[in-house]
Amino acid sequence: MNCRVEKTKISGTLVCPPNKSYTHRAIFLASLADGKSVIKNVLYSRDTNATISACKSFGATIIQDNSSLTISGIKEVKSPSEINASNSGTTIRVAAAVAALGEGKTVLSGDESLRQRPMQPLLDALESIGAKCSSANGKPPLSITGKAKGGEVTIPGNISSQFVSALMIMSPLTESGLILNIEGDLVSKPYLDATIASMKKFGVAVKTVKPYKNYIMSQQKYKPTAFTVPSDFSSLAMLLSASILLGDNITIKTTIDDLPQADKAIFDILKSLGVIVNVEKDNVTVQSQKPLNGGKFDLSNSPDLLPPLAILSLKSSKPIHIFNVKHARYKETDRIAILARELKKLGISVEEKEDGLILESTDKLHSVDLNSENDHRLFMAFCIAGMYVGNCTVSNPESIDVSYPNFISDLKRVGGKILLS
Repeated sequence: MNCRVEKTKISGTLVCPPNKSYTHRAIFLASLADGKSVIKNVLYSRDTNATISACKSFGATIIQDNSSLTISGIKEVKSPSEINASNSGTTIRVAAAVAALGEGKTVLSGDESLRQRPMQPLLDALESIGAKCSSANGKPPLSITGKAKGGEVTIPGNISSQFVSALMIMSPLTESGLILNIEGDLVSKPYLDATIASMKKFGVAVKTVKPYKNYIMSQQKYKPTAFTVPSDFSSLAMLLSASILLGDNITIKTTIDDLPQADKAIFDILKSLGVIVNVEKDNVTVQSQKPLNGGKFDLSNSPDLLPPLAILSLKSSKPIHIFNVKHARYKETDRIAILARELKKLGISVEEKEDGLILESTDKLHSVDLNSENDHRLFMAFCIAGMYVGNCTVSNPESIDVSYPNFISDLKRVGGKILLS
């Protein structure tokens, strides 16, 4: 499926959707707690539905009520024969670690995109603490047979923080707990902070020996709790980029709390570009000069900001240099390569680096067909870019159900010209 987008000015009020990462974590942790938890402001999307399904397979009882989930956790992890994680890297990685707590064998897989994502470091770590693991060349489908006993484990940090989060989440339920060592520089550090903060909400303490290097998780029990999912700053960044490119008379309603989120960095990035960011209670608005400043931006901790930041080069007078984000090549797609390919088609000057992009607008922007490669964040970014340029088509609008199912309807409601075909 494709959609056609026309040159657009938008105005009005949008509500930022709930955070996908915290929704995943809360569902897993509530499912591992012995008792009844209530999760409020849940994001329902293809990815989080995969986590709900996985946790039901492990034995949790989950009841959905509008934007809330009531979850009765499990005393002992069952070993389902199969888990389909769909497109969700978080689901398959955390579920693989949870599967290692059971006695039996579980096969975990997903869609074509997920079957290309690296998993070997996690499998090696689980094997080192007692599980039996196999895979298709280090990628899904994965076969996990428990039971992991715990102990000391070392894992590289340069590919995905999800490996570390997965081990942390399962560790308190092992016989020996876990001493966790991270080799090299950890990417996406705030996502690990989010895992630790979520575990604390469910009654489990993580001892930090050296931040992003060494942690100790003793044997503990998760406690049922009430957890409210905050707004999603990855989605907020996309909506702010839309406001900057398509008309800054947009108010975005959001919840800003003290839970760590990597993509809160968008506020400082926009200020560096010359954008005025106003935050009043739960409302966020922006005022942008024309053109934007440009600058150099290290996205090592916030790789999901790559697409919304890249398209802001359409309105920049100077190059936008994005670096230290090589791990974006291991997301749903190789986001660096696809952004380079597609933004060049629009007329942007693009230099592709191993770890990022250097982008600069030109006076010769073109109406083109943009291929998102079924990547939800790329579709949203290309849709916004297409509405800035006008008369473009963008592939795979169905991909948005991964993280922001209402993206198209929300943008149309504030004037976005998006026609599905």
